[in-house]
Amino acid sequence: MFTITSVAAVVVEGARPVAIAVSVVLFAAGAAAMLVALVRAAGRSRAEDVTVPGVFFLTDSAPRPVRLHLLASLAVQVVVSFVTAGVRPFTSLAFGILAPVYGLGLTGLWGARHGRFGPRRR
Repeated sequence: MFTITSVAAVVVEGARPVAIAVSVVLFAAGAAAMLVALVRAAGRSRAEDVTVPGVFFLTDSAPRPVRLHLLASLAVQVVVSFVTAGVRPFTSLAFGILAPVYGLGLTGLWGARHGRFGPRRR
C-alpha cells in the first residue's frame, strides 16, 4: 500500500494527500509496535539476555528466512521513501520518510515475541 500510494503521488499530485495519510498511519502503527516490543523485551530481559540488535534487527535471534523477509521489507520501505521523496523534493512526499518506522516496529515486535536469546548471565 505504501509503495503504491507513494509512486502514485509522484505521478499524480492529487494522490499526495492519500500518500501522506498512509505514511502517517504507518508511522503511528510502527511507533505503537515499537512500544509494545520494548515492553515485551523488557519483560523477557529478566530471564534472558535480550539485546537491542537481537530484537530490532534479529541478529542471532531469528531463523534466516524470517530475518530476510522482515529486513527486506524494511529495506524496501526505506528505499521507496527516500526515492519518492528525492524525486519530488520539498513536497509532502517527505512524510514518506516516516513510514519505515512501521517495518522496524514489526521487526521488533517479532523479535520481542519470538526471538531466541540465551539465558541471562548473572
